[in-house]
Amino acid sequence: MKFELKQHFQIESARFLPHLPASHPCSRMHGHSFKLILTLVGDLDPKIGWVIDYNDIQAVMKPFLDQIDHRVLNEVPGLENPTSELLAKWLYDKARPVLPTLVKVTVAETPATECSYPVI
Repeated sequence: MKFELKQHFQIESARFLPHLPASHPCSRMHGHSFKLILTLVGDLDPKIGWVIDYNDIQAVMKPFLDQIDHRVLNEVPGLENPTSELLAKWLYDKARPVLPTLVKVTVAETPATECSYPVI
């Protein structure tokens, strides 16, 4: 029996997008309250009654989130061009080896915009 779980996180980070024209507002340093959503899919443990403990997800994510929360994302190795798309991929690539049931990372940089990686 498969279940889908979602764990939400929020970080505050600054960034600029270096490959945009100087006239574009995102080419200048600015900040976002990024909402990060991890989607996991797995089998129910019949004894415990869950797929994974949400506390375990938080513990796994803490070192990765510490690298990007209240930071300038451009200074984080691998995020020199920190678009939301590349941030989603960066998080997925970091977390997937230790969260094998992770199927998707969604990044929302505003309440009206979000992107996900990978597309499932």
